Amino acid sequence: MWSKVILALALSAPVRSQQAGKLVVETHPPLTVSSCTTSGCTKQTKSVTVDANWRWLEDSAVNCYTGNLWDQTNCPSSASGATQCAANCNLEGATYEESYGITSKDDSLTLAFITKDTPGTVELTNVGSRTYLMASQTKYEMFKLLNKEFTVTVDVSKLPCGLNGALYFVEMAESGGMSGTTDGFTGNKAGAEFGTGYCDAQCPRDLKFIAGEANVIDWVPSDTDANAGFGFYGNCCDELDIWEANSISQAYTPHTCSNTKQQKCEGPDGTNSCGEGTDEDPEARFAGFCDKNGCDYNPYRYGVTDFYGPGKDFDIDTTKPLTLVTQFITDDATDTGDLVEIKRFFIQNGNLWEMAPVAVPSVETGEWVSYNSITDDFCSDTRAYFNESHNDFKKYGGLKSMGESMARGHVLVMSLWDDHAVNMLWLDSLYPPASPNPHDMRGSCPETSGVPAEVEVSAASASVTFSDVRFGPIGSTFMQQ
Repeated sequence: MWSKVILALALSAPVRSQQAGKLVVETHPPLTVSSCTTSGCTKQTKSVTVDANWRWLEDSAVNCYTGNLWDQTNCPSSASGATQCAANCNLEGATYEESYGITSKDDSLTLAFITKDTPGTVELTNVGSRTYLMASQTKYEMFKLLNKEFTVTVDVSKLPCGLNGALYFVEMAESGGMSGTTDGFTGNKAGAEFGTGYCDAQCPRDLKFIAGEANVIDWVPSDTDANAGFGFYGNCCDELDIWEANSISQAYTPHTCSNTKQQKCEGPDGTNSCGEGTDEDPEARFAGFCDKNGCDYNPYRYGVTDFYGPGKDFDIDTTKPLTLVTQFITDDATDTGDLVEIKRFFIQNGNLWEMAPVAVPSVETGEWVSYNSITDDFCSDTRAYFNESHNDFKKYGGLKSMGESMARGHVLVMSLWDDHAVNMLWLDSLYPPASPNPHDMRGSCPETSGVPAEVEVSAASASVTFSDVRFGPIGSTFMQQ
């Protein structure tokens, strides 16, 4: 994806902390998933936790962060303040349904977009959420999906232009960076239980804590989001977007990185840059550790406009639930082989659909080639076809590198968000805006759509539901629908 700015909770203290608080009891919503073999599927009771960026950060019930500003007593904007803040401030438990609109029942998880809550005398508003699947109370579930498939049913019928109900994997630490673990940091006493340790290929700088320290240095509050800002540091890691979608458009996209574990980056430019383009220097976007654009497969970009959308005129009707099957194929059909293909199927109304095929000229021969899955050749040919000047996916190792990251283990993320950076146009409209390139049209949404201040009012009742998660060897999950 092109840009991801996950919104912080519009509570009195919507942040990520590193100390485990005791004022609000943390009770993870349960979620049933299925582990499959060729003989059948076995249900497992897991749970989810909400990301630390959405939680209350306090010291003796006094906010350590309010609106989009750090409290300068507990969290001063200095190197010493970064460690002082982590030592002083406590990350509190979550009231999932009341504050965040996160509900689960059996194998189904629903994320609401706007949630109103009045825990005291003031009404508070939460915008979106980001959740992780847990293996236990203190560890994330680690997926290793080479030579396997992952299946999930999704309901995006209530997601209009400008929203993204995303399901994806990132190479986060199993403990969330918990102090005392092999992947931990001294200042992190909260860990995965409280949703710490997030990273992705966008190297996000809106994270309140990175590597056990508060991201207070050079913190700048957002001009458009009253609850978010950006610090000097970001956190980079490989990202595998299984599903980014609303009812209008959808894409799946692997993003590779040069680092083999999460990497702390520094600022928008420089030697260890997080990589952020500007109007004056758009190329700065490609200065970081990761492939930010990714190798996306969105049929709409190739003129296939009748495959996915709301109503009977589309092959996949988004007014109804749909099932996604994603297969991770290796060169030797083993769990230790090199990843060579990511293949997508859809199931709806008892019908099985392959991903809509697209045709592009081959970089090697100039002849037109048809694709219906992500391969290294697909990525090279489509980047050239789109006249993109960078192929960082290839630069950072392509599918082989992505597979190596998957073999190390990925955390499952399920989220709902709107986009304060570019209004989600990269997913469902023309992006960059006013581009003359027809392949920059990513969906039928107007270029004026997706403005957060507008969708947070007009789509306040929006939600996404993920259900019936299954994973196992290729051919073991979706045949049992």
